[in-house]
Amino acid sequence: MEENRIGELMDVTMTRIKQLVDTNTMVGEPIITPDGITAIPISRVSFGFGTGGSGDVGKGKSYVGGSGAGVRVEPVGFLIIKDGVCRMINVSSAPTNTVERVIEMLPELIDKAETLVDKYVKKE
Repeated sequence: MEENRIGELMDVTMTRIKQLVDTNTMVGEPIITPDGITAIPISRVSFGFGTGGSGDVGKGKSYVGGSGAGVRVEPVGFLIIKDGVCRMINVSSAPTNTVERVIEMLPELIDKAETLVDKYVKKE
């Protein structure tokens, strides 16, 4: 019975976190300027939570429990799209690990791959 109550606390906590953190938190709504530039805000989201409780399972009447959560949203940059070309403009510090570097370079790599494919298709 106690396990079910802890499960209920975890469910409520996760539901609240899902309400706070959705895909629009990480990848924001596109901003389109009058001159045709589209800017998409990108953020890094971190969160953690904990749940615990104790009670008199035998009698099933007393139970004490609690849960807590924290969310951190950090702006990373903007994807800038102009004339079909996508670039990442960073507003945060330099990447600190390989995954961050790959994510930062991804739009540029995609543009280069498209250019190579276009040149190859034109030659044929």
